[in-house]
Amino acid sequence: MIHEDIYEIVKQKLVAKSATLIKGDPKLRDTFIGPMISVGEASRLHGWIEAAAAAGGKILCGGTRDGAMLDATLMENVPLDQDLCVEEAFGPAAVLQKFSTWNEAISMVNDSKFGLQAGIFTRDFYKVQQAWDQMEVGGVVVGDVPSYRVDNMPYGGVKDSGIGREGIVFAMEDMTEIRNLVIRTPPH
Repeated sequence: MIHEDIYEIVKQKLVAKSATLIKGDPKLRDTFIGPMISVGEASRLHGWIEAAAAAGGKILCGGTRDGAMLDATLMENVPLDQDLCVEEAFGPAAVLQKFSTWNEAISMVNDSKFGLQAGIFTRDFYKVQQAWDQMEVGGVVVGDVPSYRVDNMPYGGVKDSGIGREGIVFAMEDMTEIRNLVIRTPPH
């Protein structure tokens, strides 16, 4: 979501940058986008993109697929009932949406059955606090993308995006069997 006052300039910059992303073999240093996990998954997401376009969404860049390789795709004006808007894509596709007020943006985030993480860009600390208090997500990242993470931070979501947290401590807890032994001396 992008505030309406800066939507056009941010859109132009995102489209220009997306067009430069190199796709290909993930073992190569310059590759930014590798193949999806399977042809079937790439076909699924490509189908969502095509359905969104058929429903009136506009493809700003990308939108093509070759086997398991899907181009970085940005779209706008996608009806909010489309799978691309209401399901987790798990691939190189994003829908740009405008918002007018901060409360509207928070409502748009919360109007989802998912809630992994949110990335917000603001210098207004009160907006950060409001996002933290009101957004129904597993984490709020300020000044970076929602997928930003380091190993020691809890990473995970709420609602249909949540069944625990990732990170070293949480992995250790998941792989540890907690046991308890109590020995009491019986009364004489």
